[in-house]
Amino acid sequence: MATATSSTALNGHSKLDRSNLIPFSSRLKEGRALAQDVWSIYNAANLPADCINLGQGYMNFPPPQWVKDAAEEALASTIANHYSHPKGRIRLREAIRNFYSPSFNRTLDVESEIIVTSGANEGQYSVFAAFLEAGDEVIMFEPFFDQYLPSVTFNGGKPVYVPLHPVTDGSDPRSNNWKIDFDELRRAITPKAKMIIVNTPHNPVGKVFTRDELEKIAALAEEFNLLVMADEVYDCLVFDDKEHVRIATLPGMWDRTVTVLSAGKAFAATGWRVGWLIAPESIIKPTLAACTRIVFCTNSPLQEAAAAGLEQATERGFFKQQLKEYQDRRDVLLDAFTNLGLKYSHPEGSYFVLVDISKVDIPDDFPFPESVQGRGRDFKACWFIAMELGVSSIPVSEFYCQEHCSIGESFARFAFCKDIDTLRHASERLQGLSKYIK
Repeated sequence: MATATSSTALNGHSKLDRSNLIPFSSRLKEGRALAQDVWSIYNAANLPADCINLGQGYMNFPPPQWVKDAAEEALASTIANHYSHPKGRIRLREAIRNFYSPSFNRTLDVESEIIVTSGANEGQYSVFAAFLEAGDEVIMFEPFFDQYLPSVTFNGGKPVYVPLHPVTDGSDPRSNNWKIDFDELRRAITPKAKMIIVNTPHNPVGKVFTRDELEKIAALAEEFNLLVMADEVYDCLVFDDKEHVRIATLPGMWDRTVTVLSAGKAFAATGWRVGWLIAPESIIKPTLAACTRIVFCTNSPLQEAAAAGLEQATERGFFKQQLKEYQDRRDVLLDAFTNLGLKYSHPEGSYFVLVDISKVDIPDDFPFPESVQGRGRDFKACWFIAMELGVSSIPVSEFYCQEHCSIGESFARFAFCKDIDTLRHASERLQGLSKYIK
């Protein structure tokens, strides 16, 4: 009878709940992986059909034709459709060496100082996998790119949050008005600290860290023996003649810095998932070991296309022209907020602008979905703007820890990586906010 009872239970006739027999890892909770994330809440499926998406940071225009042609050529070949070396295809590594060596003030070694990864995100994940022990602390400036958190916690690390502080003294809004409190940063560094992430140009603030700020961070990294992850994926989008300083080029920093870069950001090809890391052999070798076990290698034909992009970019004047186009896009969107009298953080880099939405008066009886209830005020403001005006954005409190999320509640992030006509259309719609501003 016992056997029959067990068989009946296994055939699904038992009233016992068998939906959660195997407990999942606690790291999913620690990294917010199970929580309904901001991207699923403000997904196109949940918004009006004609809503203009300025929330997510993907382009609505294609990569340059000559880069796409290189992709088609690679797909038509035989060798480029098979496994690549885990380090990356030699053509791409050589293109990276030739393109980036001048800005690193050294001739990069294609065998020991460069690896190609499946997007910048996988490259970062591989660094965490290679260097973090359980309980190692990782310093993260807030607001932070949301993928940092699960990537750290999944690899046993513990995030330590240091907020950038927006200046609220009535001065003109600039992204460089988001300041680091260096006393606060020093206090955050404990004997368990292993790494610090420096994202410049910064997502979502648009801040380009100054040389002075980076020198102070470098001094702390030297003092406390920290590995520096320099997330510089927006290095080709630095506006207004601002200086982009690679922290790896500061005295003593090459030996403790891994720089993260992206073909997706460089060539409007975010779905290609091709990125690369530049660092000394002491960092690249263990990271390569981790990367090889995570993805083995990155897709081959699009590595060839990325190589062609870097090989031809300078001769074609591509990055100079692209920068001008992004600056024009930025200015269209900023003019819309200026006309509304809303403050914003003037982006010096990347393709995001933070807008102060604290003066947007949201009707008390507006029908909000359950997904934004109990979240920061910015969640409701972004939902209201999307539903009422047909322009989506992203609430900035999502990029903070619980303790500091009140800093982000005053802001919404708008992306200007869209074609100019889309941005003009969005700007026209946003003028409808005027009747809701206190």
